[in-house]
Formats: sequence, structure tokens, C-alpha cells
Amino acid sequence: MTDAALLRQRDHAYSSFTEKLLSRDIEPGQIISQRELTELTGMPLAAIREMIPRLEADGLIRTVPKRGLQVLSIDIELVRNAFQLRSIIEGRAIVEFCRTAFTEEIQDLLRQHLDIRERASAGVSPDVLKTAQRIDWAFHDRIIDALNNPLVSNIHRVNALKIRLIRNSDTRMLPELVVSVLDEHLAILRAVERRDSTGALEAIEAHIESGKRRALGV
Repeated sequence: MTDAALLRQRDHAYSSFTEKLLSRDIEPGQIISQRELTELTGMPLAAIREMIPRLEADGLIRTVPKRGLQVLSIDIELVRNAFQLRSIIEGRAIVEFCRTAFTEEIQDLLRQHLDIRERASAGVSPDVLKTAQRIDWAFHDRIIDALNNPLVSNIHRVNALKIRLIRNSDTRMLPELVVSVLDEHLAILRAVERRDSTGALEAIEAHIESGKRRALGV
């Protein structure tokens, strides 16, 4: 197998691992072997061995001598660290987004949020919930993209994965939270629309703090 083919398999294995982790086919804190990972991901052992250093570098697993590989555990320290990192990155990014985003894009984001908020106000069906969650994640990804910095984007990607794993108090957009989360986004977007970077920063910090409180159950 060529090096390029092995790298492609490694990337597929990584994607499969994270999908299994998010779907809880692999549990946080679980001890797992390389052989079990080949069965779960459907990828060959060589790809799994190539994937492990990347997972370790991202803080998603750690090697436990004589036991195997331990998946990232979810605890209060992780919640606090992940949300603090999120605040640092997104705080800087929203200021840049406020400065550089095209008016047409801002208006489009506002329309998306207002449309799904109206639908959610009438009732949160599975389709509405799925759409709202997609808009939520895409909005935060777009803010990070404003920095045009691949290093920061990668840090954000891994940190966002960790936040989605947190289940102390679920940080997904639960049905009863859809309207309030969308309102928090709209407060950010309206400040961006005014090109009010201070207001946008305050709004996104309040939004992130709200998510942290839910995760900590306070």
C-alpha cells in the first residue's frame, strides 16, 4: 500500500471513530483495543495504528499501559476547559466576523435563524430540531472561518467534538431549548448587523456561558 493510500485510510478511520464516539457506539472513558477499533470502524489494523497518534494528539484517547487505549473521559474539568477555550477562540473570531462579513451573508444568516425560530415556536418536530442543530453548528463554524487560520480551525473542530460529547447536562439543542438558543444567536447577529463588535462579543460570551451552565447543571 502506498503512503498516500494509508493516509486516506487513516483519515477514514479517524472519521469513523469520531462518528462512533458521537453515536455512543464508543463510550467516553471506555478501554478499547486496537483489534476492537478495527471491528468498530471497519478499517484495517495498519490504518488504526496510523490513526492512534492523531487521536492522542487531539486528546481523544490515551494509552494505558497493559490495558489498551482509554477514550476521553467526560468530567467537570473537561467541561470548564472546553468552554473556556471556546470563549477565547470564538470571542476573537466574532470580532473579525463583525468587521469582515458581507452584509448579504449577515442578512442570509438572520433569515435562516428567523425562519427556523418561527417554525420552532409553532412546535419542535424532529425535522425542526435537526435543522436548528445544523444551523447552530454551521453558524459557529462560519464565525471561526472568519479568522482564515487553519490552525485555529483545527483546534475549534476538536474542541467542538469534545463539547458535543459532554452529557453531564446535554449541550445539544434540546427541543425545549431551541427558541432560546436561536434567540441568543439572533442577539449576536443583530450586533454584527450593526457592526457593533463590542455588542457581538458580549452576546457570544453570554451564549457560551449559557451552554456551559447547562453542561454543568447549574
